[in-house]
Amino acid sequence: PEIFEVTDFSFDIIAHRMREIAFLNPQLTITVIQDDPPKKEVYHYSGGIVDFVKYLNTGKQVLHKDVIHFSGEQGEVRIEVALQYHDGFTETIDSFVNTINTIEGGTHVSGFRAGLTRTLNRYMRKEGLLKKEKALSGEDFREGLTAVIAVWVPEPQFESQTKIKLGNREIHGMVESIVSE
Repeated sequence: PEIFEVTDFSFDIIAHRMREIAFLNPQLTITVIQDDPPKKEVYHYSGGIVDFVKYLNTGKQVLHKDVIHFSGEQGEVRIEVALQYHDGFTETIDSFVNTINTIEGGTHVSGFRAGLTRTLNRYMRKEGLLKKEKALSGEDFREGLTAVIAVWVPEPQFESQTKIKLGNREIHGMVESIVSE
């Protein structure tokens, strides 16, 4: 109370953020406790962002049982992606930079989208599912997609003080490359 005028905190907001941190750090167990009224939540997800995608798809009819998961490194940048399709029409992409939720995305999300679109168009042409001169749009490939993109960047550059959008241009190409591989 000496520092903050208001000392009432939302258990749900804090619990939501701690759940995200636990998904992004599978070695952690985080316990959130509220005294009045008594409430306690324990978060531990050994599957990391794979478990995160499963959590986000709770109650949805998934199109493939296993979550697709891959990661890679380029220099000091570490990139991890998990994704799964469901039978809905909405696209859900949760993105993080150094565990910070970048709710407006940024270069890591645009790199993911570009890599996914290019790779799936290339695959469809190779398999004869798409004529060489044709291409499907990114929206076509993201319909029913749930994905979590987490990157760890030594010197992140955010587009605002609220850190809601990553601006490092080089990250776009790194993520696109990892997705394409």
